Amino acid sequence: MSNPQERPASLNGKKLPRLLRYAAIDIGSNAVRLLLCNAVEEHEEIHYKKSELIRIPLRLGMDVFQGGKISAKRSQDFLKTMKAFKLLIDVYNPVAYRACATAAFREASNGEELLRLVRRECGLKIEIIDGKTEAELIYANHVEEHLDKNKNYLYIDVGGGSTEITLFDSGQCLDSQSFDIGTLRWLNGQVKKEDWDGFKMWIRNISENHHPLTAIGTGGNINKIFRMVGRKDKPLPFLKLKELYDEMKVHTIEDRMEIWGFSPDRADVIVPAAKIFLSIMKAGQIEEIIVPQIGLADGIVHQLNEQYRQSMLV
Repeated sequence: MSNPQERPASLNGKKLPRLLRYAAIDIGSNAVRLLLCNAVEEHEEIHYKKSELIRIPLRLGMDVFQGGKISAKRSQDFLKTMKAFKLLIDVYNPVAYRACATAAFREASNGEELLRLVRRECGLKIEIIDGKTEAELIYANHVEEHLDKNKNYLYIDVGGGSTEITLFDSGQCLDSQSFDIGTLRWLNGQVKKEDWDGFKMWIRNISENHHPLTAIGTGGNINKIFRMVGRKDKPLPFLKLKELYDEMKVHTIEDRMEIWGFSPDRADVIVPAAKIFLSIMKAGQIEEIIVPQIGLADGIVHQLNEQYRQSMLV
């Protein structure tokens, strides 16, 4: 990308903050997102300010988790979406961008072929990342830096095709894993009992010597729940999440859309998402969850900014 960004300048002898633009594309199993974001340096601190976040519910995982490949219809929709995203990135003119595809593309037999087509058609480079890299990018948000260093946290990101979990003890990352357990897999009945039981056992084992634990939740569904409950900057208690889950699960998808104003692509996945979060919190004996309302795209931007600033120091 070209990079004529706003440079440090002075006004009446006062140094102005430096601003760098970044773009991130998160290609998930349920939706694809384009984040256009500014990184502003003020008083030696970096502040991230979102210019735009665009979400398109392509639901690539519905094809892949059932048939093993992305259908012709969704392939065309994906190509059109990526062309649109590339045009927006060109207009925004970031210093750097990164596009990452996750669980659906990891398993799609035609995933690499489709990404080559996108590259030929619009010049957009997309990489398929493994679960470990996905967890690392989510961790790149460094939420733990703003929390109590003397406490322990379990960072949970629930997506359509996978769930990433990272354990922090006294500010240190001790373990990070990705599991093929997600909301679309749950809806399709593709989360096996033995995998589900093993998943919860892993949570119990890593949590055992790190109590008390507080959860940190990311992903579109927990963000939506957090806004619904209206907790603002306060943690969401396990019992409040359980109360909402119990209320939502007895209603049909149509009822959820009418009662809570969910979009169709949110009304079905929000219940299995709440169940996954609740099961993790129960297994880890966690009483509350912090929801910073960030995700993979934010982590990509944070990492891009760190890399760019390091390159400028060389």
